[in-house]
Amino acid sequence: MAQLMDARMTLAEQRRLFVVGGWFQLLGATLHIDLHQEDAATARLRTAAALAQHAEHREIEAWCYETDAWRGLTDGDYVRALHLSQAAQDVAPAGSSVAIQATAQEGRARARLGEGPGTYAAIDRVQRMSAAMRPNKGKEHHYQYDPGKALAYTATTLAWVGDSAAEDYARQVIARLAPTGDVEKWPRRVASANIDLALALLGSDRLDEACSAAQRAILSGRIVPSNHWRALEVVRAVEQRQLPEASDLREAYQGLKALPRE
Repeated sequence: MAQLMDARMTLAEQRRLFVVGGWFQLLGATLHIDLHQEDAATARLRTAAALAQHAEHREIEAWCYETDAWRGLTDGDYVRALHLSQAAQDVAPAGSSVAIQATAQEGRARARLGEGPGTYAAIDRVQRMSAAMRPNKGKEHHYQYDPGKALAYTATTLAWVGDSAAEDYARQVIARLAPTGDVEKWPRRVASANIDLALALLGSDRLDEACSAAQRAILSGRIVPSNHWRALEVVRAVEQRQLPEASDLREAYQGLKALPRE
C-alpha cells in the first residue's frame, strides 16, 4: 500500500486507492473481531476510517461505526453500541445498506437496554427501508444488505427485548430457510433462528421446547464464533432455572467451543 501511495497518480486514481484500501481494512477488521483479536481489529478500523475520510467515502466511514457497534453488542457494551450505531446512521448515505444495518444495530442495542419504544421504532424503520430495497441477485456480499434478513433481525431484536412475538418470527425464519427440514442452504441462519426461538420460549416458560430448540442450534455446529455468546446466554438461562437439560446443554456448548474455526 505504501509503495502504491508513493507512485505518481491522478487525484481520481489516488481516491480510488483510498477506497479500495478502506474496504480491505474494513473487511480485515471484521475478521479480527470474529476471531476476538481486539487490538488488530481496532487498528484496522482506525485505518479504514482514515482512508474513508481522505476519500470522502461516507459509506465506508459508516460501516466502520456499524462494525464497531456490532463489537459493542457482542462485548455487552450496549450504551457504546447504541452511540456507534447512531453515528453510523448520521454519516450513512440515505437508503444504503449500511443505513439499514446500523438501524438494526440500534434496535438490538436498545433491546438490550430495555428501551421498548425505541426498539420497536428501530424495527419499524428497518422493515420500511428493507422493503424499499431491491434484492441482490448476485452472490452474498457482507456489505450488501439482504432484505430477506429483516425477518431474522426482527426475531432476534424481539427476543432480546422480551417480546413473545419473537417466537412467531423465529419460526417463520426457520420455515422459510428450511421448509423441508433441510438446513444445508442456510445452516448458520437456521442455527441463529433456533437460538432466538429458544430465548422466546424461555420467556414464556415453555421450557422443554426451549431446551430442544437450543439443543438443535448448538448441536448443528453452525453457530459462528462471534455468536457463541448467544448460545451461552441460553445455556446459562437454563442452568439458572435448574432444569434437568442443563448439563446436556452445557456439554453440547463445550463441544461447540472445541470445534475448529472455519
